[in-house]
This record gives sequence, C-alpha cells and structure tokens, in this order.
Amino acid sequence: MRYLVALLAWAMPAVAWLSNSGLLGPTNGAISDRYPTLIVAAGYAFAIWGPIFLLDVLYGTWQCLDRRNDPALRRIRPLTAAGFALTSLWMVVFSLQWFWLALAIIWGSLACLLAAAWQVSRTGRHARGPWWQWVPLSLHAGWVSLAVFLNVAQVIVAFRLLPLAHMLPWTLALFALAALLVLTAITRMAGNPWYASAVVWGLLGVYARQHASDLAGAGVAAWAALILAGVVTACSLWHSLGMRRQPSARFD
Repeated sequence: MRYLVALLAWAMPAVAWLSNSGLLGPTNGAISDRYPTLIVAAGYAFAIWGPIFLLDVLYGTWQCLDRRNDPALRRIRPLTAAGFALTSLWMVVFSLQWFWLALAIIWGSLACLLAAAWQVSRTGRHARGPWWQWVPLSLHAGWVSLAVFLNVAQVIVAFRLLPLAHMLPWTLALFALAALLVLTAITRMAGNPWYASAVVWGLLGVYARQHASDLAGAGVAAWAALILAGVVTACSLWHSLGMRRQPSARFD
C-alpha cells in the first residue's frame, strides 16, 4: 500500500499538468468562466494547488521510505490513497464536463482526506502526528472543503437547478453549509492551523473575485466570504491556543 500511495501522490501533479494544458478538455478556469457563480474564487487562489501537490508528493515519498511500521500511518494509507486517486480522477472528469460525476467524486475525495487529516491532527490524549503527515493532508482537506461547494454551485448553474438571476439566496445557503462543515472540522481537529489556512486563503480569493464581479448579489457574497474567513481564523486560534495550554498536546 505504501508504494501505491507514493505513486498516486506523484500522479496528481502530472494529471494537473495535463488538465491545465487543455489536453483533457477545457481548463478549470475556462469552465468556471462559462458557469459563473457567486462563490468562485479569483484565479490566483487556485495556485494553492502547487504547494498542496508538492507537500502531497513529500508525504507520499516519505511514508514510502519510513520503515518504523507506524500503526497510525498504516491506518490512514487506504484513506490517502483513495483521496489522492479521487483528486486525479476529479480533474479528468471535470475537464470532460461530467459535472454530476465530478461532484460525487470530489465529495468522496473530501471524505477520505478529511478523515485522514483528522486522524493525524488529534491532540490531547492522542498526540498529533509528525508534521510531514498532518500538514500536507490538512492543507489538501482544507482546500477541498471549499472546492466541494464551488462544485455544487457550478452544477446548479450548469443545469439551472435554481434561479440564476437571483443567485444570492442559495449562495448564502452554501456559505452557511460550508461554515458548518469547516468549523466542525476545525473544532474536531483542535484548531488545525493548516486546514484553516487553506480555507481562509480560498475565502479571501472568493472575496477578491466577487468584490470585482458585476453579478447581482456579488457584493454581499464578497462580504459573506470575508466574514466567514474572520470567523474561521478566530475559531482556529481559539482552539489552537487552548490545546497549547494542555501539556499532553504535541506539535511536531
């Protein structure tokens, strides 16, 4: 399993290059422009995939070379393998514009990555895993936690499931669901600053994009993203500082 995780970690940047080069179909940016929403982030925000893939490759390679036979690491290998595989598969399927399938895949990816990040981020009676485990997995899970709602919004727009002239009400509902997911995850992961930083980066990207957008309701959506970024930051700091005061917590 360790070699499969390493292979899948290295596969993600390769598939991303194919996707961004247009060899698999329209790029993600082109598709987002075709189906504009009030929850999409500015283009620069997606550059976070670079550090995510780099750290995932580091994780995949390091766990492959680690010979300590760590039971905690063995437990998360199936989750990380599935999360990495689904991330690559999503890039292919989304480029093909099979939106419903892409939506199912990205939710599956989030479930796997969030479960893995949670297992290596627990503190208190459970020591937090080494940084090369919890930083890559937390960053990846944090970004995908927002990406799933962007995908939901794009499916709504692509298939006209809800009013497109008045997107603000259902967009605010998506923000509320995102807040519920993210704040619950941060609480369960003892403030996990890397998970929170990916979420905040994405929300600031949403603010930048919507602040400059001329779509109806974009201004309100921009401020909703900014407020949520502040709440996520405060929640992460609160729980992180609380865990630092516990002598049994370990930060590698």
